[in-house]
Amino acid sequence: MVTGTSVLGIQFDGGVLIAADLLGSYGSMAQMRQLQRVFKVNEKTVIGASGDYSDFQFLIEKIMEKVNQDYCLNDGYVYKPKQLFSWCTRVLYNRRSNFDPLWNRLVIAGLDDEQPFLGSVDLLGNAYQAPCIATGYGNYLAVPIMREFLDKHNNRINEVQAREVIDRCMKLLYYRDGRAYDKYSIAVVTKEGSRVEECKELQTNWAVASQISSYD
Repeated sequence: MVTGTSVLGIQFDGGVLIAADLLGSYGSMAQMRQLQRVFKVNEKTVIGASGDYSDFQFLIEKIMEKVNQDYCLNDGYVYKPKQLFSWCTRVLYNRRSNFDPLWNRLVIAGLDDEQPFLGSVDLLGNAYQAPCIATGYGNYLAVPIMREFLDKHNNRINEVQAREVIDRCMKLLYYRDGRAYDKYSIAVVTKEGSRVEECKELQTNWAVASQISSYD
């Protein structure tokens, strides 16, 4: 089972972004180092996931089937993030109820009626929305940092500030999470559309490691 660790998401004025590193772990082995875990669904919606990558691939295939059906109908309708969010809660809850869960925690982001949307769904079908979200270890380390940053700016930050706090959180996770990696990708949704920016590398400094007690 190849798994991925934390996915981070944060809203900003006029948009939303999510980020995940590129490492696929097989137990404690860093097996894949270019594993994309954030995807563009359409011009208004992006999705990312932590957990079992094969389950996420299955879910992405089902989502893209629905997107292609909409494209073939050519009626101008596209899946908005709230609709995809609701659909994912039903799918994951149904699989859980059949004792065959999809071992993922999803982060769904986008623009819904020109307003930023950010939501998370776990393998039990539990779901919530928030201005900032993280899965995995990031739920303990990154969320407090993002919440403090948003509170400091009255929940009104721009894209540059959002990128800065995401980069800071990804760096912290790389230092503290044994399944994290120093390369990550970002998916951004604004009024201009959605895009995935691949392979950003963290600027890290391991000189501080010698100051940590129990470090060999």
